[in-house]
Amino acid sequence: MTALPGPRDGRRPLAVGIQLPEIEWEARWPDLRGLALRAEELGFDAVWYGDHLLYRRPGDDRARGPWEAWTVLAGLAAVTSRVQLGPLVAAIAFHNPAMLAKMAATVDEISGGRLVLGLGAGWNETEFRAFDFPFDHRISRFEEAFTIVRTLLREGAIDFAGTYFTARDCELAPRPRPGGPPLMVGSSGARMLAITIPHVDAWNAWFDAFGNQPAGVPALRDQVDAACREAGRDPADVARTVAVHVRLPGGHGRLMGEHSRAPIRPVEGSPEEIAGILRAFAAEGIAHVQLVVDPITLASLDALAPVLEALDRG
Repeated sequence: MTALPGPRDGRRPLAVGIQLPEIEWEARWPDLRGLALRAEELGFDAVWYGDHLLYRRPGDDRARGPWEAWTVLAGLAAVTSRVQLGPLVAAIAFHNPAMLAKMAATVDEISGGRLVLGLGAGWNETEFRAFDFPFDHRISRFEEAFTIVRTLLREGAIDFAGTYFTARDCELAPRPRPGGPPLMVGSSGARMLAITIPHVDAWNAWFDAFGNQPAGVPALRDQVDAACREAGRDPADVARTVAVHVRLPGGHGRLMGEHSRAPIRPVEGSPEEIAGILRAFAAEGIAHVQLVVDPITLASLDALAPVLEALDRG
């Protein structure tokens, strides 16, 4: 399997990525490009983009949605040169799985091998219905699709006929890099872990799964580690990543869509205080954090540069 790259130059206790805006404001391509390039310039390790299509919030007549994720990732792959790139995370149901593997291989090629393929089953029924994707049997559909995607990326070919998907005598040509891009599962559900942990390089949890605090990591980590042992894998072989909600001055609550979540206390404070909390995540075994920043602007990235410097100093 292909290992996830570590922090920049090995100086930091963990890698730090940035999630680009989805629906917080209507970010156009020049905005997304500018944010990604600034993140790369400042020394962030990765740039992530959500794979969603449409949100409708109760009591709000305005529909919101980000741009199509794979098109954006291809553009970012072409204009950046160092940062890792990935969907956080790709809803496997939004594409025929063999075509999704082809798209991922192509973005990985454009980026020079910098893609991390985060995958999940999806959750937002609004966009499934609006774009005519089946919402039933999501985990069973995911299992078949995941088999096709991972086999094509890792082995280059598959002959598969399932209940929901078929890929007969299917082959990726040209082939992606040996082993394909790293695979990351964006779920902590027992069934999803049983399906993916035998094969993935990393797992990811959104901040509401651990209360956005290092103290919430051990229970989640123990759950995933148990899934690793059940699959016959050393838990240390599967990188741990978490999305962390950070609020900076001027933040008023990041608009996240219609997913029902309990109120979450954001990480905030001085650069040294934020760096200290990120070090605490590293102490709990987290290898990579995706910062979900409020507000998500160029000025916010600049304000976070001292956090990276503090982490570099140890």
